[in-house]
Amino acid sequence: MYLGIDLGTSGVKAMLIDAGQRVIGSATGKDVATARPHPGWSEQDPADWIRATEEAIAGLRAAHPAELSAVRGIGLSGHMHGATLLDADDKVLRPCIMWNDTRSHREAAALDADPRFRKITGNIVFPGFTAPKLAWVKNNEPATFASVRWVLLPKDYLRVWLTGEHMSEMSDSAGTSWLDTGARKWSAELLSATDLEERQMPALVEGTDAAGILRAELAARWGLGAGVVVAGGAGDNAASACGMGTVREGAAFVSLGTSGVLFAANASYLPNPESAVHAFCHALPATWHQMGVILSATDALNWHSRVTGASAADLTGELGEALQAPSGVTFLPYLSGERTPHNDATIRGAFLGLGHESSRVVLTQAVLEGVSFAIRDSLEALKSAGTKLSRVTAIGGGSRSRYWLSSIATALDLPVDLPADGDFGAAFGAARLGLIAATGADPVAVCTAPATAETIEPETALSAAYEDAYQRYRRLYPAIRAAY
Repeated sequence: MYLGIDLGTSGVKAMLIDAGQRVIGSATGKDVATARPHPGWSEQDPADWIRATEEAIAGLRAAHPAELSAVRGIGLSGHMHGATLLDADDKVLRPCIMWNDTRSHREAAALDADPRFRKITGNIVFPGFTAPKLAWVKNNEPATFASVRWVLLPKDYLRVWLTGEHMSEMSDSAGTSWLDTGARKWSAELLSATDLEERQMPALVEGTDAAGILRAELAARWGLGAGVVVAGGAGDNAASACGMGTVREGAAFVSLGTSGVLFAANASYLPNPESAVHAFCHALPATWHQMGVILSATDALNWHSRVTGASAADLTGELGEALQAPSGVTFLPYLSGERTPHNDATIRGAFLGLGHESSRVVLTQAVLEGVSFAIRDSLEALKSAGTKLSRVTAIGGGSRSRYWLSSIATALDLPVDLPADGDFGAAFGAARLGLIAATGADPVAVCTAPATAETIEPETALSAAYEDAYQRYRRLYPAIRAAY
């Protein structure tokens, strides 16, 4: 048996699979709170991650005690970029500064102006990345900065609790702005530029490698045997790619989660930072990936839900399944700023083109279209970075809306595949990595793609209307930026 643990933004999911990769069961630890003490801030208490993990494991143990006791390998996944700062005694120094926190936009701009960062990492220094967060801590909380012994990514803080080891892997570390992404190692030069040393970073392994053994105390409490291997694991998007089998050149998925991601696997390192596309290491050795990232996908629909007082399911249900032509109302989904393609932490969202006739249904349609057009921006950025896609697979909570998937297919002018029933997300991908680390199995043979249940084709009759609406969407960002 093999266990995948995925640290999400709002909870922790634990999934149990057998040697044939059949899902035995899963459980979730919930209610991981995000604090927003100031505009643009987003923080979590790492103690909540441990509590939620314990809760998820307890749920699995209650439902599948015999199977859980047979676990040989554990894989970890988690939200990326978070700055989890520990002192010499592994005590957390302050709340984790999260991936969608934009307070360090000035520090990010200053680091990005140093040409070494883009050259070595292959990426823009985004405010959400880890390095500018440490620069912010140095500038604003110097006593905390002086006490930092370890800078860990969120899932790797769980690893310390699980194993006592300070280790990370390539896919997650590529999102720090300290990794030499082509060489797959820490850059002492970039660390020095933020007044840090390599000794403050975790040791690096590949996501398929062993990166610690489960502590005897936890193994006994959970009913596991001795010597359970904990894999390097992956950042959440790379873990989802492992779960979806998106590991070969040209394979791609679109993820409609809290954020939105267009992810493409690459057999070689293809940086193009000017496009604002992320060029990161994959979780598998000698493999890389590109992705465009938007900061508000289902988050935009959830915001609309809170404002209108209707559930997200009711809002999308009012649209029906048949795709409609854009109404003329445009939504810019920049509720937390935007990454691809604008790299703009301070821009904010907007509705434009509102009239007396603009109903709730029209606004919901505009929200879904706005996210679809933001993902189209990512597609255009990937094209400029040399990646051509022929189709994508949809994952994430937003993929339950057929209307939304039809909108995305039409906006991208690409077929969108829906996987057969099953959970092939980050927890499943993490479990696969746990299997590989524990058994030495071939990663490509393990990380296969699920069967396709259905393909949603672009609505060609609406292609021209969608293209006109997209071009209008594209013109609005510079207009809003000028107003700001």
